[in-house]
Amino acid sequence: MVLVFAATDPSGGAGLHADILTLSSMGCHPLSVVTALTVQDTFGVEDMLSIDAEWVADQARCVLEDAQVSVFKAGLLGSIEAIAAIAEVVSDYPQVPFVLDPVLASGGGGDELASDEMVAAMCELLIPQATVVTPNSHEARHLALDHDDETELPGLDECAARLLDMGTEYVLVTGTHENTAQVTNSLYSSSGLVRADSWQRLPGSFHGSGCTLASAVAATIANGQDVPEAVRDAQEYTWQTLKSGYRTGMGQSIPDRLFWAHDENSDDGDSNDKDSNDQDLNETA
Repeated sequence: MVLVFAATDPSGGAGLHADILTLSSMGCHPLSVVTALTVQDTFGVEDMLSIDAEWVADQARCVLEDAQVSVFKAGLLGSIEAIAAIAEVVSDYPQVPFVLDPVLASGGGGDELASDEMVAAMCELLIPQATVVTPNSHEARHLALDHDDETELPGLDECAARLLDMGTEYVLVTGTHENTAQVTNSLYSSSGLVRADSWQRLPGSFHGSGCTLASAVAATIANGQDVPEAVRDAQEYTWQTLKSGYRTGMGQSIPDRLFWAHDENSDDGDSNDKDSNDQDLNETA
């Protein structure tokens, strides 16, 4: 079982809905803690109502007293108070791996979803407890930025090193927002670069792919894989969801997290061919 802290998404594309679909698709039972309610569609987020921090903590502790959790996963957290409450809950279970997807803005419209104060709280309270942090390149730079030096533009290797210095065991930086021919996702540990996987860009963009990737990492860890293997298989799963993505509205496409249930016409050889697996992991909230 995987316990997820995240916000709702009425469009069903991102947030808690993406987490639940991904975890269920990968054979895990999702336990869900609502951190915020959003007004959003496939274009972006229009408004957000944070859930009281005591309610966030009570939701988590109620299910934790009843069920044994294999992995924690956190996405959009809503408020500084909620971040503090989640950090306290997670600290009581140091043996449980923790995957942190630091959602700072919506992928479609770039709407801000975390203030500078919330970013600071993540860096101080959550990243030190994380097993894996999964920022896209924009998020990595924001989290690692030295706010006393506004001219600073750290490279992604340096960003990862700074996040590792905060205490996390691994950092997976996704490269969708970089101006490169292929998307390269890089996993770092204290020993340096662990692996880098390159994927060919798909046209368009996707609503909820970042949530999908982070939840897939949580699922593969819950299923018994070590982090480097989990990260590789999570990318493969996410590639399949994007390959089969579809549009529910007029904005971004939605990853198909249940592609395996109805994709009868796909080439069975694709999933075993590394060259054909190179696809875009477009990161959004």
